[in-house]
Amino acid sequence: MRMILNKSFFNRQTLKVARGLLGKFIVKKIKRKEISVMITEVEAYDGFEDRASHAHKGKTDRNEIMFGEAGYWYVYLVYGMYNMLNIVTSKKNYPAAVLIRGVECKGEKIDGPGKLTKFLKIDRDFNKKTANKKTGLWIEDRGVKIKNSEIKKTPRVGVDYAGKCAEKLYRFVLIKK
Repeated sequence: MRMILNKSFFNRQTLKVARGLLGKFIVKKIKRKEISVMITEVEAYDGFEDRASHAHKGKTDRNEIMFGEAGYWYVYLVYGMYNMLNIVTSKKNYPAAVLIRGVECKGEKIDGPGKLTKFLKIDRDFNKKTANKKTGLWIEDRGVKIKNSEIKKTPRVGVDYAGKCAEKLYRFVLIKK
């Protein structure tokens, strides 16, 4: 079973979307070939009060997509060299997104958001585009069921500047038992 996730999946509470993305597949079309990887690690960035979020201080040219409709890609560059792949969640005008941090491809882990965008050849051309087949980058549900016992919740990575928000358990990691 291969079902492309649509706006209704992403237009929900951000933490539910983040947890729900574990076990789903990112599919990238490169020429006539499709590459798919299973999502194994994500981080949620949720709303105006989340000091770790790019949207914490308001709307800018960079983060305006986070204030848009759910189901759009938010791709930005960090350290001048790594593209970060996020999917916008929740309702319009409420800034929220989920960062894809890790994936698995044919049993091989690709840990780190910069490594996965490099592997899938994802750049900022995908920013502000819908997650669907037309854009060549989408997410599928292939029927993988993830139990709560297979998920580890931790604080997010690299957001120490966010004060108490850095302690929130907004990172979800798929663990094998």
